[in-house]
Amino acid sequence: MSQMNLIDKIDEKYKNSIKEKDSNSINTLRLIRSAIKDKEISLRGKQVNITDNDVLLLLQNLIKQRHDSIEAFKKANRDDLIEKEKAEINVIERFLPEQKNEKETEEIIKEIIKENNLSTIKDMGKVMNIIKSKYTGVIDMGVAGKIAKSNLG
Repeated sequence: MSQMNLIDKIDEKYKNSIKEKDSNSINTLRLIRSAIKDKEISLRGKQVNITDNDVLLLLQNLIKQRHDSIEAFKKANRDDLIEKEKAEINVIERFLPEQKNEKETEEIIKEIIKENNLSTIKDMGKVMNIIKSKYTGVIDMGVAGKIAKSNLG
């Protein structure tokens, strides 16, 4: 039997949430599924199927959006909304592989820079492309960008 891909896992979890009447999961998973549908529509004609990598990037973006919202809600003292965003992040994170922490990310980036003889800020794109191709879903691209910038130039 072939291994379930990410979309199947998300659909499976969605069906279970409905059975369990877990409204937070239902809403968050509905949001993920809708984002995947949008992505599939945008890829039409460009590539045959949406890949797990595409889904991982999409999930990371959804998490980043939630973190941005949390920052905004903190300024507005809306703890109720912060809790909702955090709960959504918890649901989304279940589908991501274990994330590299900042220290691990920095070691990986230093290694990439060394292995590829990269040295200036002009090499930033190369570093980020390597991270995207090898570490999708495992490394937060925002954190990676900051670390790469401070290690180049």
